Amino acid sequence: MRRQTFGTQMQGQDVDSASSRFACKRLLFAGLALSALTACASGGGHHHAPKAGRGVGVLLPLTGANARLGQEMLTATRMAMNTPTAPPLDVHDTAAPGSTAATAAQAAVSAGDGLILGPLTTDDTAAAAPVATAAHVPMLAFTSDMSVAQPGVWTLGIAPEQQVRRMVLAARQQGRQHFAAFLPENRLGHALGQALQQVCAENGLQSPQIMYHESLQASVLTGLKTLSAYETRAAAVVQPQPDAQPEAPKVDAAVDPANPDGAPPASSDQPAAPATTPDFPAPPFDALLLGDTGLQLGMVINALTEVHVDPTHVQIMGPGLWGAFATKLSALQGAWYAAPDPTSRQAFVQQFMARYHHMPTPLADLTYDSAALVKALDQTRPAGSANGYSVQALTRPEGFGGVDGAFGFLENGKTRRDLAVFQILPSGGSRIVIPPAGKLRRSAN
Repeated sequence: MRRQTFGTQMQGQDVDSASSRFACKRLLFAGLALSALTACASGGGHHHAPKAGRGVGVLLPLTGANARLGQEMLTATRMAMNTPTAPPLDVHDTAAPGSTAATAAQAAVSAGDGLILGPLTTDDTAAAAPVATAAHVPMLAFTSDMSVAQPGVWTLGIAPEQQVRRMVLAARQQGRQHFAAFLPENRLGHALGQALQQVCAENGLQSPQIMYHESLQASVLTGLKTLSAYETRAAAVVQPQPDAQPEAPKVDAAVDPANPDGAPPASSDQPAAPATTPDFPAPPFDALLLGDTGLQLGMVINALTEVHVDPTHVQIMGPGLWGAFATKLSALQGAWYAAPDPTSRQAFVQQFMARYHHMPTPLADLTYDSAALVKALDQTRPAGSANGYSVQALTRPEGFGGVDGAFGFLENGKTRRDLAVFQILPSGGSRIVIPPAGKLRRSAN
């Protein structure tokens, strides 16, 4: 994905689109905690061999460029599993010399692990997935790219598809029927566009108009004019006509019709009638999905004003990345984005900070949730069962409680999330206008 001025700060949900520099700034470990953690993860990362089917493989980069990020994610995993009855962790470093995500997955399979947590990135997930699926070992990866999801492989990152689904269903409930998208020509843009196409089809909505643009102002303005049918709408504008003056009666030129008695005309304090602005017709859509951040988003905002696309007629929607810089988005007042309710994360943040004295990265939420899921399944394992990590157990209809709200899995590899809808305020910032449901909506898709 093309790096933006803003937005990457919100991409802690997926390291594929976050800069290593930003991750490192947020993940400063206290010396003793880091030393102890590194010691635990060294030597190939293996623990005592778990019982077949009960152990949990953990695939993370514990050395190399993303080492601090991987170490923190491992820390959160251990936090969630910190009980005497928790299943053993079988940790593998996907960035160790001579190691890859595929070889780490094979090591977990060979150790008899019944479930694999990780790996971190889209590419690593794509490499490790065939190993896990061939061995019928479920995998919970930490990327937000749902293109690598498949039966037996789920992605835990908060994905564009989940965000778009939440907003489309909310907009539909408010009577919106005609959706469109104006998106950047990059990886995120295409993920959002595909998601909108799919969600509209699933819900019997008209196929959305989708247009992608390059990073030049001319491309942005030209594209929005085309998408919004600007020329046609402009031609339909009825220009205001000056007030018609009644025809003066034919009288003697020496007589003032307004003052027939010849008295001086009275002065008037009434102001002149203001000129009226013609109403611009609405565009051919009533909901518009955007995907830009940073300077390109500024270009889009300016172009929206120029082509008369505004909240009067259109519900603007955007990616959850907007939450990282919502205070700068007053020009998009009324626009939506979908994201977890931050209050659901407070208990985890407080617990993490009490132990490690810094804020956890959003990616730590994912590893904590995956480990908490494991613990929940382990506690409900039928007596005598060798493996509680079956597809049936993982795809239970009620899903699982998580740091970022409820989440759950479908048999086809899709991940469900219970997200809130936020609205940009006139002064910048945002507020929740549609809270999470508090439970998962069961879907066949």
